[in-house]
Amino acid sequence: MNAPHATPPCLMNNYQPLPISFVRGVDCRLWDTQGREYLDALAGVAVTSVGHSHPRIVAAMTEQAGLLLHTSNLYRIDWQVQLAERLTALASMQRAFFCNSGAEANETALKLARLHAQRKGIRQPLVVVMENSFHGRTFATLSASDSPTCQAGFAPLVEGFIKVPFGDVPALQALAQTHGQRITAVLVEPVQGESGVQVAPSGYLKALRDLCDEQQWLLMLDEIQTGLGRTGRWFAGQHEGVVPDVMTLAKALGNGVPIGACLASGAAAELFGPGSHGSTFGGNPLACRVACEVLAIIEEQGLVANAERQGTWMLKALRAGLRDHPQVPAVRGHGLMIGIDLRQPARHLAEVAAREHGVLINIARGQTIRLLPPLTLNDDMRLAMVERVLALLKSVR
Repeated sequence: MNAPHATPPCLMNNYQPLPISFVRGVDCRLWDTQGREYLDALAGVAVTSVGHSHPRIVAAMTEQAGLLLHTSNLYRIDWQVQLAERLTALASMQRAFFCNSGAEANETALKLARLHAQRKGIRQPLVVVMENSFHGRTFATLSASDSPTCQAGFAPLVEGFIKVPFGDVPALQALAQTHGQRITAVLVEPVQGESGVQVAPSGYLKALRDLCDEQQWLLMLDEIQTGLGRTGRWFAGQHEGVVPDVMTLAKALGNGVPIGACLASGAAAELFGPGSHGSTFGGNPLACRVACEVLAIIEEQGLVANAERQGTWMLKALRAGLRDHPQVPAVRGHGLMIGIDLRQPARHLAEVAAREHGVLINIARGQTIRLLPPLTLNDDMRLAMVERVLALLKSVR
């Protein structure tokens, strides 16, 4: 069970997928080719936030596919305009650019940082990033990340990034004294998902906002995993009343349809001009219409508040159930974004959880169980998920 799983010979050897193939999903449940049912505590890594096969998503996709899929950004796309208006209103920001993934959204943000530096006359600009961060797998986003495993073999990486410990305001203040004239932006995840659900200390984002204002740096929040309700607010920065200069989104925005977005406000919103950035498929009618429907569902069904309520209950229940577990040093979370640390390698537990307990989980950084269930989670489903995770961890001694 601990052995890597074989990749089909027709596919590049990028993944080690579990030998489970799903054919159908409804809300928080999935069924495999054998007809076995699973509870989805992962939501496609924080993607299917309004659940699998939501009837309104199905209807929007079906109707739009029969009308128009693609025209390119050489022409006005009304669904793109509607989505931009909705997102910027929710985020208290001004402009949006649409692409196809989180990595592309972060690439867009990094381009804005370079343009900001150019406007300020900085010839060798630096973007401050955090230790244990993850921002994507393109060359720029990989270079901005702190993941030796993902970076292995891809040197030389893109220059212009400087790292500080996550959550350490004094370290960033010290950096302002030594490199302040070269720094153009700070890029940070409010919760570091890929490194095991590391939650920013209270007041941290507000302190970053104040420092960036003082130094005339762009504050760029990577909300690809935290955004759109997952932490109990539309955007995680809103817990501290922080409006960034740049915000990146993806994952839950399309509920499985590929789409990314980069929002900007203030001076950052005016940096791009015609031809300075683009995307062939970005903001196409299908993706934008689905994203508009996702936002409507989240709002009308009260899923932001539900994420806060269900996440608070799950975190409390897991902490109580694992309080005396010798192999669990910490359980932490923010809304429906929960991490359970283990003292030993735990990659095999994803398969054990699926095969023996019928629950889908993810292992981050090798030793942290990550739970990212759909925001539609109800009381019965949350109880079942917690019971199955606790049962799984009874075998870990």
